[in-house]
Amino acid sequence: MSAVFVFLALLVAGAAIGFLGGLVGIGGGLLAIPFLVLALGLEQQAAQGTALIMVLPAVLLTLFNYHQHAPIPWRQAAAGASTSVVFTWVGAKIALGLDPILLQRIYAGFIFCLALYYFYQSRYAGQRRQLAQAASSPTVAADGLAADHSAVPSKQTASGYFMLVGMVSGTAGGIFAVGGSVIVVPLLTTLFGFSQFRAQALGLTMIVPGIVVAMLTYAAHGQVLFWSGLPLAIGSLLLVPFGVRVAYGLSEARLRFIFALTLLGITFLMYYSVH
Repeated sequence: MSAVFVFLALLVAGAAIGFLGGLVGIGGGLLAIPFLVLALGLEQQAAQGTALIMVLPAVLLTLFNYHQHAPIPWRQAAAGASTSVVFTWVGAKIALGLDPILLQRIYAGFIFCLALYYFYQSRYAGQRRQLAQAASSPTVAADGLAADHSAVPSKQTASGYFMLVGMVSGTAGGIFAVGGSVIVVPLLTTLFGFSQFRAQALGLTMIVPGIVVAMLTYAAHGQVLFWSGLPLAIGSLLLVPFGVRVAYGLSEARLRFIFALTLLGITFLMYYSVH
């Protein structure tokens, strides 16, 4: 297989991953990891480290596009990022010390649990939307928030809570390399009342410093393949804005359902790769 063919294949794969990453607000990394394991035969740690090359620029571009639709609350994001950085390093050190197959199985279980959560959320949101419509309250969304994707909680939440969220997301992001935002989103929507769209934007903002720390930590242990990650990164940047644009036009319930389907697909891919 020629190097040119591999480069083009990775470019196309990166474009598809970038679109889905922009759509569900996870930067595409969770999709890139099973692809690298299955298509290139990388061990879990190497796949996670290599995926970070694609994740960082894709997340930054995704954030720029999200911010155009719904301004990001920078104070809350900074509070979460302050603890996320430290705990990302801790999580990365844990992951690098695990057996690759064990880490892969833990990764698959982690994603599966999140998929079940989002299937539940999408169904619950749909039921709440019907109740809201029956009550003739067009300004109320399915989950009790303002219908606008830019909606924020009515009450001010202390920065300390977002620091706790950063601790949890940082640990998950370090262990799974790119799992931090997937943890942040359900916490923000369930506990703090953010809309799905805005939670995805804030979650990505929190994890940016942690991504840099994780990439440097994995690279220091020789688990980053630059020439495999680069074409993925280039391809993902091409279609991220289109994924974000589609996400902004979807309802809360549908966006969550797509998120759950994406996570469930990742689970099956990871399960298949260890059997």
